[in-house]
Amino acid sequence: MERHTSVQGTMRLIRGQHNLSSFSKSLDTGGSAVTIGAFDGVHRGHQEVLGHLKREAEARGLSTTVITFEPLPGEFLFPEKAPPRLMTFREKFRALDALGIDHLLCLCFNDDLRTMSPRAFVERIFVDGLNARYIAFGDDFRFGKERAGDLAFTESLAGEFGYEVVPTSTYDVAGQRVSSTRIRSVLLEADFDAAADLLGRPFKLSGKVLKGKQLGRQIGSPTANIALKRVKSPLHGVYAVRVKGAGMVDAPGVANVGVRPTVNDGTLANLEVHLFDFARDIYGERLEVEFMTKLRDEKKFDSLDSLKAAIARDQASAREWHAANPA
Repeated sequence: MERHTSVQGTMRLIRGQHNLSSFSKSLDTGGSAVTIGAFDGVHRGHQEVLGHLKREAEARGLSTTVITFEPLPGEFLFPEKAPPRLMTFREKFRALDALGIDHLLCLCFNDDLRTMSPRAFVERIFVDGLNARYIAFGDDFRFGKERAGDLAFTESLAGEFGYEVVPTSTYDVAGQRVSSTRIRSVLLEADFDAAADLLGRPFKLSGKVLKGKQLGRQIGSPTANIALKRVKSPLHGVYAVRVKGAGMVDAPGVANVGVRPTVNDGTLANLEVHLFDFARDIYGERLEVEFMTKLRDEKKFDSLDSLKAAIARDQASAREWHAANPA
């Protein structure tokens, strides 16, 4: 069990079922109010659920606990078909912490968890592990063997275990339900205003600057290579961006997100950022990259010279956008 600190709070992280015993003994309240889900993006729909959970917990003198999974169930069950993440686990932790959640239980999604009976899940996780007194989640969420556990099943055990079960409601923006799927869709369209409206904040990718092959430096366009910690990216292409971190705030630049088809045959997405008028060594620093507008799709060029020419055009286009849209 770990306690992580951030700018906003001190949410406690519980890693795995094996840490639940010590956690339940350490609870300094009469129990917990619990919700469960992927919470990818921690968008406005999630924020509504978490705000409700906090209000109900406070009224009952309970702490708040969010249960999520690593890997996400879809990534474990259908790795090739799983949608790209909107957030890394680190980003999710920070977002939940900023919202004032007390505890985050991260369950390892594996065959043991997948084949656990719904009753065992309720008893081991909700009751014995978290001392749940109030449970809230959507009526479309499933858990346990053959996905047989749901809201109705959890409610059927409420009398036996002494908790209350409440369905969470959906949250609409512009007449449509807010969902991670909808956000991925508007990101593919590079509609960053719509994404920010659904998320409740601008969309960003973040990570640590790693040492790459330094090809950008060799062709006259040095880049910060940022570890995405994802198999897939929700974005692909070239974008004008603003960067925060390493002493920078809204630093202008241009970024490529993709697999670098001209120089690399790999399939994992990369994020490379060229910062304008910048020459410091920032290896190991953590950066946040906010995407402002899309310049073009990723493209495979027939030569390095063609790539260099395209990069020069991208930089000119991004500089023009930043000049017209100062931070």
